[in-house]
Amino acid sequence: MGHDIALETSLGSVSGWRADPIEAPHGGLVVVQEIFGVNGHMRSVCDRYAAAGFVALAPAYFDPVERGVDLGYDADGFAKGKALVSELGLERATAITAAACALLKGEGLRVGVVGFCWGGTVALLGNLRLGLPAVSYYGARNVPFLDEPLRAPMQFHFGANDSSISAGDVELHRQKMPDAEIHVYPAGHAFDRDVDPKAFDPSSARLARTRTLAFFDAALR
Repeated sequence: MGHDIALETSLGSVSGWRADPIEAPHGGLVVVQEIFGVNGHMRSVCDRYAAAGFVALAPAYFDPVERGVDLGYDADGFAKGKALVSELGLERATAITAAACALLKGEGLRVGVVGFCWGGTVALLGNLRLGLPAVSYYGARNVPFLDEPLRAPMQFHFGANDSSISAGDVELHRQKMPDAEIHVYPAGHAFDRDVDPKAFDPSSARLARTRTLAFFDAALR
């Protein structure tokens, strides 16, 4: 269903993965990776969104720093991913989101953005800076941006047992962004990562996915 692409951005050409639905799409989704690159898991996430009726495009956000990043979930993968996130920065990540959005809008699609972990914060910035309907899964870097006004519908997903996002931080989302949908699950961080048995929580992931698809069905109609 999916295939490799090249995306032209203000930072140069960026690779990525694109999956298209069989029938006419409901809209387009920019899918923002975790810190591990556009690996097999992120490609399968795109393929699932395509199966649900959306064009799903996952840019390789780390390409301006290092091309071909595909990391595992071990200590080395975490360390390398964190270093790449720091070197890339959120402003350059937002520029890549903007380029992916422009490509999909150029095809006549209404566009949203969904991101996971680090990508959850990039998705939030897609709303704040680009005006895109956005879904943020367990974005641990969200708090510094919560005083900015939302520019489009917004949905957040958090795990109640996520050691990187405190209950106080989740409450700040409720206080500072009262118009956003906020859902909390009996799970930890990265509960949607179905290739990682230490993190994956099937029931929470299913419910979050149902809510995500309903959100985009409404926001992109």
